[in-house]
Formats: sequence, C-alpha cells, structure tokens
Amino acid sequence: MFTKGQLIFAALFFVSFVSITIWSYRKELMHHKKNYPGSARVLWAFALFIALLFLLKLTLFKR
Repeated sequence: MFTKGQLIFAALFFVSFVSITIWSYRKELMHHKKNYPGSARVLWAFALFIALLFLLKLTLFKR
C-alpha cells in the first residue's frame, strides 16, 4: 500500500506540522486573547451544534 519511505515521510511531516502549529499558536496567544475575545465561545457553540446534529442523525435515522 505505502512504502516504508512514504510512511516515514508522513510521520515526520505530521510531527513537524503539529509542532510548528502549536509553537505558532502559543507565540500568538496574547494577540488572540486581545484581538478575538469570545472566540472560545464560538468554538464551543460550533462543537455543540455538530454534536447535536450527530445525535439527531443517530436518533432519527435508525434502521
């Protein structure tokens, strides 16, 4: 399916991407809190909406 080299590349890419993303987010954290107040509430509301849609799908469309 995948060669050993492709799997190694994918693993290294994933680890480096996540590391750089976390580092960048922590570096800009104070700016996010200042410029985007309330964004955490929007994220939680979106996650709750998706969860409700999933629960509706499970309950209404049972076979």
